Amino acid sequence: MIVVKAGGRVIKNSLRNLIDSIISYDGKLIFVHGGGDIVTEYTKKMGIEPTFVISPEGIRSRYTSREELDVYVMVMTLINKNIVTELNSRGKLALGLSGADAALVKANRKKRIMIIDERGKKRIIEGGYTGKIYEVNANLLNTISSTFDYIILSPIAIDITGGTMLNVDGDQMAFGVASAIKADTLVILTDVKGVIQDNNIVKKIQKEEAEEFAKKVGSGMNRKILMASEALKNGVKKVVISSGLENDAINKALDGEGTVIE
Repeated sequence: MIVVKAGGRVIKNSLRNLIDSIISYDGKLIFVHGGGDIVTEYTKKMGIEPTFVISPEGIRSRYTSREELDVYVMVMTLINKNIVTELNSRGKLALGLSGADAALVKANRKKRIMIIDERGKKRIIEGGYTGKIYEVNANLLNTISSTFDYIILSPIAIDITGGTMLNVDGDQMAFGVASAIKADTLVILTDVKGVIQDNNIVKKIQKEEAEEFAKKVGSGMNRKILMASEALKNGVKKVVISSGLENDAINKALDGEGTVIE
């Protein structure tokens, strides 16, 4: 079993190619989609100004208020069902889910988060409706996979204690699911061709050097490398970071295009 994650820019700019790529892959897969850029568009259309915060590590992320959570869930569900409809209309058996369905993915709501404010100072603010995954129901995912060709999973988790859905970020969802099911390969499809260093694609990173290597790249990619390192420790055999804007992107990634971490 493999897990594939495509970021929001890939979903927005290359969805048709992506669906062709899923169908071209000869096997079952769990597909985790993002969609942040599309969420931002709909949020603005509804008169809500999206808010982004910067962590002390320099990572920019969406701040999800109660009001924006509703838009986030709506848009992610729309993306999910559009993908499922296309796959099913082309003769495949695809099931679209979120982590809230059957409590597949559980997360704790972040009560407080630390940010860097506009003055460059560290500040603690209320955490909003974002979460940190602590449990993935691998048995249920494997059972569903025995029936369906594809599981299409949106990055929404359930907070059991609070009785609410949470934004958990597509990368976190993909790495959490891949770790739980001990995926053979986790493919991360982005809008770049892999990990770039000195204007060249890094073809391979050994798992033993991943944490040190992460210090040499930008904040968005370093997080992916660190999460890849953790996933490999948890039983995932290989992580590939590759372009999702190419034709046949999944098979190309599995053939080694991009950056392989193992």
